[in-house]
Amino acid sequence: MKINLSKTQRIAAIAGVVVVGILFFVMKPSPLPVDSEEVRVAELTVTLDGEGRTRVRNSFVVSSPVSGRLFRMVVDEGDIVEKNSVVARVNPPPLGSREFDEAEARARSAEAVFEAAKAGERQVKADLDQAARTYWRYSSLYKEGAVSAETFESVKTAWQVLQKQHQAAQKNVESARYDMEAARSVIASITGNAIEVPAPESGKVLRVYEKSERVVAAGTPLLEIGDPADSEVVIDVLSSDAVKVEPGMNVLVEGWGGSGFLSGKVREIEPAAFTKISALGIEEKRVNVIVELDKGADRLGDNYRVQARIILWQGTDVLQVPVSSIFRGKQGWTVFLVKAGKAERHPITIGRRGAYYAEVVDGLEAGDLVVIHPTNDLEDGMRVKVTKGKGQKDEKSKE
Repeated sequence: MKINLSKTQRIAAIAGVVVVGILFFVMKPSPLPVDSEEVRVAELTVTLDGEGRTRVRNSFVVSSPVSGRLFRMVVDEGDIVEKNSVVARVNPPPLGSREFDEAEARARSAEAVFEAAKAGERQVKADLDQAARTYWRYSSLYKEGAVSAETFESVKTAWQVLQKQHQAAQKNVESARYDMEAARSVIASITGNAIEVPAPESGKVLRVYEKSERVVAAGTPLLEIGDPADSEVVIDVLSSDAVKVEPGMNVLVEGWGGSGFLSGKVREIEPAAFTKISALGIEEKRVNVIVELDKGADRLGDNYRVQARIILWQGTDVLQVPVSSIFRGKQGWTVFLVKAGKAERHPITIGRRGAYYAEVVDGLEAGDLVVIHPTNDLEDGMRVKVTKGKGQKDEKSKE
């Protein structure tokens, strides 16, 4: 049946349709502004960051060999001293029979320490000779392709470490010898004449503990001598992170005061952890990682603060997604994938993860657009408006 509408009714109907349309567009939720970035293929470097300090590898603390009056120090911090040069003078009181017996006992103890140091040096020398023979044997096998590069590098590293240990053992023997001579000199000073304290090794005076004249006890530290150019970097990391570090890993040292990075390699990871209170008052188990610098150590001093990045893993052409875009969902790691102006929940599988980017094992392809820093207001299927350009400047991932 045909319905005849008057002109007024037709106008009212059209007006109603227009009002409904206007209300629909007015009440329709506007797209949620989001930041986004493309999934990309690029280089990925996973590092372990930590704060460290420099440490002179072979330093010598010169102590007073006897109790007595210490004369004012003749050296200052930064002075260069030669081996066996006089760095301090101590005037001991005349010795009685009881003090003489004590001095003689200390001299015998110093002799025993000297003999033990020599025995330790001989043991390290024997291990070094064996490591050298193993190195040259594996060198020939490596050239013939009979052993892998990893095995050869391990043998080479062991040989180089023993070389350093042998040098340290030789220094220990010298130090023990000087302690023994100092203890013997006490016995010879029954008349109370001033005893000259020699420098055990050539180097630079790092610290002077006692500058003014005063009475000191035997064994009081007087000064410390070392070579700042022969420094290493000590980085303390969490014990749970230390298990990821291996000797030979590359290290970049930054925040040392100069431009660019100082490069080095991990020499060793100390076997024992220690307890340290964090800034939040939490007890943490930390482990020292010792780094040997390739160059630039002469520009640093002892106990300088630095920032270090231990390179745990590095890969090229790695499919990666910003860490700020991933979150835990019901099916594991999830991202919001932007498709046709809408954000869709999308499960993914990640591999190695840094602070900025994570490796994508499955679930995404290069060029996919994901939401970074998703808010709690964002829901699956919601219309979104990208307010940031696709892609950001490359940054290396850190762990």
